[in-house]
This record gives sequence, structure tokens and C-alpha cells, in this order.
Amino acid sequence: MHPNAAALRCQTQKCGSYLISPTIRGGDDSDAGAVHDLGVTDTPAALLETFPNPRPERDYEIAIDCPEFTSMCPKTGLPDFGTIHIRYVPEARCIELKSLKYYLLAYRDRGIFYEAATNQILDDLVGACQPRRMTVTGDFSARGGITTTVTAEYVK
Repeated sequence: MHPNAAALRCQTQKCGSYLISPTIRGGDDSDAGAVHDLGVTDTPAALLETFPNPRPERDYEIAIDCPEFTSMCPKTGLPDFGTIHIRYVPEARCIELKSLKYYLLAYRDRGIFYEAATNQILDDLVGACQPRRMTVTGDFSARGGITTTVTAEYVK
């Protein structure tokens, strides 16, 4: 059992599940074999990696679609599904895609509302690469016959 299991128990005792994020291997060789245990309140921003923009003198848009985003409803403990759309114009650095994949996977067992997830993803990506502008859209699947789309924007 996780040492903070009592604190991580789903707020509605009916679900009885623990909101413990999956363990994710680190991104560099210095911690090979180590795992990063991300708790419910942790943000996995440290998983994000960047690389130098090959054409920093030019404005161009990078469009990334992540159709397998999952998180957990903090009220019911049930899984939420959606697509995260990321559009940005890089400055000096670009987001490395494999690290983005692991970053988004860290939300899988995290109890978080759609609005908070979309805004947190934007904040973390902007913090990692400092783009000229960025838009993150969370297009979430129907739950109880209602779909939700959340769009958050950043302009330098």
C-alpha cells in the first residue's frame, strides 16, 4: 500500500479506489531503474523535455494531437477520456514528443477536473519551452450525454 494511501483515497468513499499516479521511468540515464511516484497533487512537469528550435528566426506552428488522454474524475473516481490538442509557435525550444507522451500518461490516475487539467497542461508546456504563443484544447468525451471542450491560451 502507498504510504500516503489514506490521504489519496477518493473523496467519495463509494468508489474506494486510490488516486495514486502510475510510476514513470525518468528521462535520463542517471536514474536508470528508478521510478518517479507522482502523487495526486504533484504535477509531472519534470517529465517534459525540450530540444533547440531548428529555425528560431521563423514563425511556424507545431500542431500536436493526443487522442488517448485519460484522467480521473475527482468526484467519482471514474475515468475521463479525451483528446488534447496543442498548437504552438516555438521560440528557442520545442517540446520533445516522447517526454510529452509520458507527461500526459501521468494524468491517467490523477483526480482532476477538465478545466484544471487543460490549464495545468498549458502552464507546464509554457514553462518547459517558453513559446511565442500556445493554445491547449481539451476535447473531452461524453459523460452522461454531455461533452466538454476547454481551451486555454498563452501569448508572450
